[in-house]
Amino acid sequence: MMKQYFDDIVLSIETKLREEPDSRSPRKIYVKEIARLGSRLYDDKNQVAWCGISVPFDLLTAMGVTSCFVEFIGAMLASTGTSDDFVEAAEQAGYAGDTCGFHRSVMGAALKGIMPIPDFLIGTTCPCSGGIAVIENLARHFQKDLFILNVPQESTNESVRYLADQIERMVEFVSQHTGKPLDKDLLRQAVNNSNLEREFFDETYRFASHIPSPTNGRLLSNVGITMALLKGLDAGVEVAREFRDEFAKRVEENIAGVPGERFRLLWIQNRIQFKNPLIELLEKKYKASVVTDELNWITWDPIDPDDPFPGMAKRAISIPINGWGERRVRHLKKLAGEYHIDGAINPCNWGCRQGTGSRGLIAKGLKEIGVPVLNLEVDCVDSRNFAEGQLRTRVEAFMEMLENR
Repeated sequence: MMKQYFDDIVLSIETKLREEPDSRSPRKIYVKEIARLGSRLYDDKNQVAWCGISVPFDLLTAMGVTSCFVEFIGAMLASTGTSDDFVEAAEQAGYAGDTCGFHRSVMGAALKGIMPIPDFLIGTTCPCSGGIAVIENLARHFQKDLFILNVPQESTNESVRYLADQIERMVEFVSQHTGKPLDKDLLRQAVNNSNLEREFFDETYRFASHIPSPTNGRLLSNVGITMALLKGLDAGVEVAREFRDEFAKRVEENIAGVPGERFRLLWIQNRIQFKNPLIELLEKKYKASVVTDELNWITWDPIDPDDPFPGMAKRAISIPINGWGERRVRHLKKLAGEYHIDGAINPCNWGCRQGTGSRGLIAKGLKEIGVPVLNLEVDCVDSRNFAEGQLRTRVEAFMEMLENR
């Protein structure tokens, strides 16, 4: 089912671009390449690794492994409107209904034979314990070997070296399962691609801070986190360049992502992955643009292609949802200032410590700089719990409050 879904997306976009070259857009190229990755995950010819979010995917690219963090499949199932069946299957198997919907949907998909069988798994302690738990359960379910990267919460010389040493051991683990040693030339090429992707997106995100912003609530949705899956690939560079060039053009021509932009919003952590009317409501009724997401920012330096493991370690540690909550709040305050934010929306994903667990700390921190936060109690994957009328009312009340400020 899923391979056909991804193949159909690729075919549809390629056909559209061939028949209508002027319809080319960075979002289409992004979706096409993400779908290609999804198709490779379900192709028996490839060696596949299921991973945690902060794994160095460019390193796995250099080693010829098709890899993905498991939450990606949860999001894809939600976007197809099929996740509810898999969430229910996980609950019937004993997984608690108040745990993360991303993880419940993935476990349900595995139990129903929808997840491709991995050759091995690599978990990470960042960003959440739920991610580790689902990786461990998947390893037991598929009876495959598991490697864990313990990501420190603070960036010090000692912690970077500690994680870099683990990454070096991860290379040995992967080589044992692929039967191939790490090719230094391929690694250097992958790191160079990652650095180019980083450079282009750094420019893209800064263009997005322009007034009016060239982006909107859809263009960069999920991009900050899912682009990690294209790290090291030529495709990742192509996608990043497409966004950079398009945003540069829009800024030069003063083209707004939301025509008549009146409000500028910050979206915190998770997007709601299934179809819902909230972004359309914000843009059409209030001329409100989501100009940045919490993870749409570059938090790491370019990586040395000749000594990449310390740079990869620093990158993993730098993720805003890793470490102390105070550091995360400082990051959100910085975004609010850089993007001239009027208000923030925080979908407090059920069972998520970064969502529900941090809501009070985030709201308090942003209030200190005059940015109100709308906390939405929602499961970002399980649409069974989506109270559209109630959430619409709360969004409207929030926007009316911003209008009165």
